[in-house]
Amino acid sequence: MPKPVPQPDQLSKPFWDAVNQRRLVLQTCTACNRRQYPPEPTCAQCHSATNLEWQPAKEPVRGTIYGYCVMYDSRLIPLHEDQPFNIAVIKLKEDPDIVFLSHLPGTPPDEVPVGGEVELFFEELKLAPGRLIHEWKVVK
Repeated sequence: MPKPVPQPDQLSKPFWDAVNQRRLVLQTCTACNRRQYPPEPTCAQCHSATNLEWQPAKEPVRGTIYGYCVMYDSRLIPLHEDQPFNIAVIKLKEDPDIVFLSHLPGTPPDEVPVGGEVELFFEELKLAPGRLIHEWKVVK
């Protein structure tokens, strides 16, 4: 499925730079030890703006499928040819407060194993060769 090309801003650039190196990093507040995704200008817990840094996720990066829906009519034209497709909610195993969305490549629509385990992988973007995006695949 051709996925949109991320347009990093100053806040998200470290995240996308790491993805292009096949690594997952999470914004972490060193004042209160809270991780957050997506990145924010301040810690959502203690509101510190000066204690945020990027730390790697524990490998292998795994998650759990919390829920999903199926997209039948996307407004994004590059996604039309692959409709319908899944949009799964993934909770990170090492920190269930961190949530990602995934199409779950290789999993047919409406066959998403809610509660199942997934593992992170990196996929090259068809619309931007050499650029990567983070995705998830079902492993259990």
